[in-house]
Amino acid sequence: MSAFVERVKREPWLLALCILAIVIVWLLTGLIWPKKRTVDVAAAANAEAVVSEVQARVLNAESVARVVSLSARIEPARTVELKAETSGRVMAVGAARGTRVAAGTLIARLDIGDRAARATQARATLKQREIEFAGLTKLKPEGYISDAKMAETAAQLEAARAELQRANIDIARMSIRAPFAGALQDRDVEVGDYVSPGTTVATFVDERTLIASASLAEDQAAGLKRGSRGTARLSTGESVTGVVRYVAPVADPATRTFKVELEFPNAKGLLPAGVTAEVQLPLGNVMAQRLSPALLTLDENGSVGVKLLGEQSRVRFLPVTVVRSSPDGIWVLGLPNPATIITVGQGYVRTGQTVKARIDLELARK
Repeated sequence: MSAFVERVKREPWLLALCILAIVIVWLLTGLIWPKKRTVDVAAAANAEAVVSEVQARVLNAESVARVVSLSARIEPARTVELKAETSGRVMAVGAARGTRVAAGTLIARLDIGDRAARATQARATLKQREIEFAGLTKLKPEGYISDAKMAETAAQLEAARAELQRANIDIARMSIRAPFAGALQDRDVEVGDYVSPGTTVATFVDERTLIASASLAEDQAAGLKRGSRGTARLSTGESVTGVVRYVAPVADPATRTFKVELEFPNAKGLLPAGVTAEVQLPLGNVMAQRLSPALLTLDENGSVGVKLLGEQSRVRFLPVTVVRSSPDGIWVLGLPNPATIITVGQGYVRTGQTVKARIDLELARK
């Protein structure tokens, strides 16, 4: 040993060579052991995948009515703005705002002015023209009256009749009445206001028939038919049944949805308009499987689906679409028929993993 030390003192490069050898051995050791550890981890994962046990159930598809649930707004079946068709000052108002009235009830009356006098004059002129026409008609066979004179007198008679009719119509327009049975939503004029043709006098609604107005997605519109029956649950707690009266033939360009209206009666006026509601509409029958909502899970992309057994007991994930829900469970589309669904242990297995499955035969027979 002393000889080696003496030699190192004479030849220092020997010490550097020893240190280099030690470093090389240490590096080689670091490269070998991690590889062995990685292999051991992979082997352990495979072993774990093989021994996982789950419980499964065989589901068969059944025909169910596909129902879509939509958020809607309750509106009157008809809303009209009553406008003045002639000019005049408001002399009287009829129904109060918010009251229910029958068809023909007075809403507002305008000052008749000199219209009665003009009607009387038109009536007298018409009588004069009728007498003139009758006299000329008696003289015509004797050849005293030309055809041109007869035509002129007949034209004057018709003009007199038209003038009287215009006068009567103008008088009738002085009274603005309810066009149908409903409720006076609002009145825009009061006694003393002056109106001209086109001025809005009142807003009148048909609240004896209500509609639930909603928007239907593109992929759902084809399944809904006019005349189908649906239900609506109002935010105030009432539930009603109605008929689909309208499905828009063209989608809204802004939202790409189709407007749909569900109509239902409100003869006693107990149901309020303007509130929100949840509408359920039928979209026809489909073949779907029923399962518990607790079996739904998410994949790495955030898609909602279920885990089921594929070939060689490997775990599969398939996205599903919920078409109907009830207290007994949900009905989904997107699964094969029949489908072996993992009911217990689905949260502890991965897609592609091989598992040991125990099929619940009692549930499968149901």
